[in-house]
Amino acid sequence: MNPKTKKIIGNVVFVLLIGLLIWPTSRSYFQQMLMKIGLFKPTLEAPKQSAKPIAGVQNPSNTVSFINHSGETIRLSDLKGKVVFINFWATWCGPCRAEMPSIHVLYDQYKDNPHVVFLIVEIEGDKEKAAAFVKAEKLSLPISYPNSDIPKEWLSGSIPTTVVLDKEGHLAARHEGMADYSRPEVMTFLQDLINK
Repeated sequence: MNPKTKKIIGNVVFVLLIGLLIWPTSRSYFQQMLMKIGLFKPTLEAPKQSAKPIAGVQNPSNTVSFINHSGETIRLSDLKGKVVFINFWATWCGPCRAEMPSIHVLYDQYKDNPHVVFLIVEIEGDKEKAAAFVKAEKLSLPISYPNSDIPKEWLSGSIPTTVVLDKEGHLAARHEGMADYSRPEVMTFLQDLINK
């Protein structure tokens, strides 16, 4: 094969790869593959500044509430005694969509456990698009929407962001960015919080 033909083939392959990365469905597929090989592990620890509650400062979970897809209000203050897994996402966010199957695996593991609550919070309140996404992906995740301000300690602007609250409503873990939540260490982390 002559050098000119090799260069043409190389350019065509390069353009195809770029096209696949730009096309949303393919990008999501590649992101999921990268998660499965271990490149996107979630951070399973609380940020240093949130490790201990500060005397006199109200726990943010006492004032935060969400509305579920049925229109019912979910107050975090009512969930004391339960471990709460909260994922903040939006329908237009590719990494958010890519990590959803891994969250679904984790949810399926704990959905019947009365000591764990999952809140998959679509931050823009777009019920139609959220419902369409969940249906198209064949997910049974409990989608919710903000009903109050979200503490900056939990969501500072970047999505996806996931927080896990312990049974007292304190921040036990916070991860910003896409991650694979179907990993065994995530299940162990949740189980340890349940057992405390």
